Amino acid sequence: MKKLAKVFGLLAVVSLSFYSCGKPGDSSTAENGTESKSQVSGSDLKIAYILTDSVIANYEFFKKRSGEITEKGRKFESELGTRAKGFEQEVANFQQTATTMTMNQAKAKEEDLVKKERNLMTYRDNLMQELSADESKLYSDVYDQIQEFLAEYAEDKDLEFIFSNTRGGAIWYSKKAFDITEEVTEALNKKFNSTPKTATDSIAK
Repeated sequence: MKKLAKVFGLLAVVSLSFYSCGKPGDSSTAENGTESKSQVSGSDLKIAYILTDSVIANYEFFKKRSGEITEKGRKFESELGTRAKGFEQEVANFQQTATTMTMNQAKAKEEDLVKKERNLMTYRDNLMQELSADESKLYSDVYDQIQEFLAEYAEDKDLEFIFSNTRGGAIWYSKKAFDITEEVTEALNKKFNSTPKTATDSIAK
C-alpha cells in the first residue's frame, strides 16, 4: 500500500486592497475644517499561518488512523497472496493432468478456472476500493477536525485570518513570527488525547 501523502489545499485565499480617497475642499470647507478620511491599515489585521503538511503529519489522530489503514492493507495483501497462490497451484495441477482428462472434463475445468480467476480479480478490486474509501474518510475527518479547531483557535486568539502554507501553494513567503504550526499541533493533540475513545474510533479490521 502506498504511503499516505496527501496534503491540504489552501484554507483561504484572501486579496486585500488598501486605499484612501478624498476630495479637495472648497473655500467654505477650508474655513470650517477638513473632511475626515478613513483608511485601513495593514497593522489592523491579525493574521497567522500553519505549515499544513507538518500539522497533518504530527497530528496523533492522523498518525493513528493512517497506521491502522496501513496494517489493514498488509492484512489484505496477505489474504490476497494466499488466494492467488492457491489459484496458481490449481492451474499448475490442471496443466499436469489435462492430458488424462476427457475433452468435456478439460473444458469444464478450464471454465471453472476462468471463473475462479475472475472472482479473484473482483476480490482484489474490492479490497483496493475498501482501502481507498478508508483513506478518503480519513482525510475528510482530518479536514473537518482541523477546520473546526482553527475556527475556535482564531476566535480565542482574536485572529482574522489563518492561512495554510503548503509547498506549491499560494503563499511563497511568510514571516516566522506569524507561524503557529507548533502551537496548533500541540493543542490539536491535547484535544484528541483528552477525548474519550470508543470502539468506532478505529478502522474496521
